[in-house]
Amino acid sequence: MKFIKKNYHQPDYVLIGILSFLVVFGLVVLSSAGAALGYEKFGDNYYYLKHQVVYGLIPGMLLFIITSKVNYNVWKKISLLLFIISIISLVLVFIPGINFSAGGAARWINIGGFIFQPAEIVKLSLIIYLAAWLEKKGAEEVGNFNSGFLPFVVILGLIMTLIILQPDMGTMMVMAAIAIAMYIAGGAKINHIILLGLIGVLLLLLLIKVAPYRADRLMTFLHPELDPQGKGYHINQAFLAIGSGGFFGRGFGQSLQKYLYLPEVAGDSIFAIMAEELGFIAGLLVIGTYIFLTHRGFKIAKIAPDAFARLLTVGIISWFVFQAFINIGAMCGALPLTGIPLPFVSYGGTSLAISFAAIGILINISKQTKEI
Repeated sequence: MKFIKKNYHQPDYVLIGILSFLVVFGLVVLSSAGAALGYEKFGDNYYYLKHQVVYGLIPGMLLFIITSKVNYNVWKKISLLLFIISIISLVLVFIPGINFSAGGAARWINIGGFIFQPAEIVKLSLIIYLAAWLEKKGAEEVGNFNSGFLPFVVILGLIMTLIILQPDMGTMMVMAAIAIAMYIAGGAKINHIILLGLIGVLLLLLLIKVAPYRADRLMTFLHPELDPQGKGYHINQAFLAIGSGGFFGRGFGQSLQKYLYLPEVAGDSIFAIMAEELGFIAGLLVIGTYIFLTHRGFKIAKIAPDAFARLLTVGIISWFVFQAFINIGAMCGALPLTGIPLPFVSYGGTSLAISFAAIGILINISKQTKEI
């Protein structure tokens, strides 16, 4: 494959600034949110912070440097290979001796003591593959039922099946949202989007019927007050954390909920701890940052050099915005609890490292657009 020579210019420093703020802010919040749990489990208040730096920040920065310098067209050339590797990695989580399970879920692979979550890598590889696939099809074929809609459903269905078997409902929802956003950007017809929505509703009902605990989560979402010490414990503790933070918060390091009351304080629930310590103002700041990230990303997409770059940008930005607002919405009671991390903030080395790689790709695209 021959790549068209493009003129490079300065990268989007605003995007780099947004990333830097989220990462630094996340590490600061994590240093407090994970202190009590780190001491309880490992005898080290800063265990989660150190782990995040060593297994997330450092490899993430290396990946960022690489992906920001590699011409984004290279990813199109190897998109199918990345997709195949992703499928294999999702299958490996079910193989005894290789997989690592926690909390009743098989979502991790353990290779020589190095534990990572394939689903985080699959998010990026799926975006790259779909961007290449949609560009190759073109808007006319994408809008066709046989050549566009049906193959898209097969691709998405394959990934969704492997994810839900782990089981990981939250990640499945995020991937579906990313894929549909890219499908729309690629030229999908409105009636096909409506049909996808109907299929999604039927799938959700089927998943609830197969696993009744999902119905319990839905009822907890609708009526969190019914069982505050049982099924509704997590969300009620999140409400207490956010509510007690008030406008300006209790003060950094002064959270009460992090002392083994609120589950997953370093991971999925970190927004609630942040709101408790730093208040409503900090919550608005974080939400505003994700909105600004979205605006900046779609601005890059609008002036992207070609269709592949545009679709790649739409996919990456959709990933971060959907995941952020699903996480925040769950903590605020606007959505059911799903168990997905807050991008660039929550504890999780694989998530942070791959997110860095994705932003690096955006930076490379930004260097080949018209000046923003």
